[in-house]
Amino acid sequence: MGAVAAAFRELGFTVTGSDDNVYPPMSTFLESKGIKISAGFRPENIPVDADLVVVGNALCRGNPELEAVLDRKLPYRSLPETLKDFFLQGKSNIVVTGTHGKTTTTSLMTWIFREAACDPGFLIGGIARDLAQGAAFGHSKYFILEGDEYDTAFFDKRSKFLHYLPETVVINNIEFDHADIFTNLEEIKVSFRRLVNIVPGTGAIFVNADDPNCAEVVAKSLSRVFTVGFKEDATHRIADVRYHSTGSEFVFCGLRFQSLLMGEFNVRNTAMAISVAIAYGLPVEVIQRAVARFAGVARRQEVRGEVNGIKVIDDFGHHPTAVRETLSALRYRYPGQKILAIFEPRSNTTRRAIFQTALPEALKLADVVILARVARLDQLPPDDRLDPERVVQMIQASGIPAFYEPQVEDILHRVKPLAKPGDVIVVFSNGGFEGIHQRLLKELAAA
Repeated sequence: MGAVAAAFRELGFTVTGSDDNVYPPMSTFLESKGIKISAGFRPENIPVDADLVVVGNALCRGNPELEAVLDRKLPYRSLPETLKDFFLQGKSNIVVTGTHGKTTTTSLMTWIFREAACDPGFLIGGIARDLAQGAAFGHSKYFILEGDEYDTAFFDKRSKFLHYLPETVVINNIEFDHADIFTNLEEIKVSFRRLVNIVPGTGAIFVNADDPNCAEVVAKSLSRVFTVGFKEDATHRIADVRYHSTGSEFVFCGLRFQSLLMGEFNVRNTAMAISVAIAYGLPVEVIQRAVARFAGVARRQEVRGEVNGIKVIDDFGHHPTAVRETLSALRYRYPGQKILAIFEPRSNTTRRAIFQTALPEALKLADVVILARVARLDQLPPDDRLDPERVVQMIQASGIPAFYEPQVEDILHRVKPLAKPGDVIVVFSNGGFEGIHQRLLKELAAA
């Protein structure tokens, strides 16, 4: 929502918005674009002369602003509908999907197309360091979108990516997530099959060669399907991967690529972006140069600061697989250094018991683990809640120090005596986490 708001502002529209909790980097980004954000939802926040109200998918009936929109009979659309109706028709739309890696893959692909002077429009659910924003509406025929399987709006329960008129689709991987709207993995696969079904016969689908769920959803595709991964029978095979403290390198499509990104998931994300760029005829030399320079995405293994030799890293990871892959990547980036992982169970899936076993298995890759309280616990029935103390006990049983500290203040007091020069602290959360990153740096500086 924030990224598209900024793009509308650049087109000359007057844009305002409301939210309960706006936090960096999006809050500071919107402020820099001159967009006024009201804290909290009130009917008077909606201008008298509003031409269009774009309703985010987090809003539901009973929200005072939403009720005012309905009472005043104002025109409203979901965000995906707005994009489809006003910006995507007639474009060569490339839609990047999957449980993990969407933001990184979309950002890198956009960066490559930009470096090749293609001036693509783009929509990304984050802020890439190289792009400086999450959306832009270029004048070329290309539009690159991060396609989410989450539902569209309170009035449209289809996945958002079904609105994006795809010419090309990337499916990075498929796992169970979004337990608040999907009851099982099969329901998620149904959504992906629907996406596959709207790709034109002249279009293309690039899927993870190493994920059987991806193979399953494209089995009846009438479009061309290409497989990208480590398997020997992949149409686009990744080989000779090497990791080092400053990034990774690998051979792909007969060429060696170097990247600042780290970890197996990021290698595959990069290969996906390269595959699409080659398919659209972009010069190989430009692709190699762009990949080598790409600096990544905010909140993905992002170093927020260092004090007294202790690094504090921010990561958006909130699914056990993402947590595991990030910790594995940090092991390569900081060999021999102690890693302290702080995890906030905040997403609609990790707050639930569905990952009661998978979460401790992922966090055990750290040297020390601290678990915060489960967010919005009162919204879940007791038998559906993640039990953080049990997660901690399971990690402790493996011989790894683990602690349950409900409040941020408790976490700060726990970390201060544990962290030593040379250590790395990684904070996993898909929210603001009460500004824990800066508070950690301040606390550690005072040690």
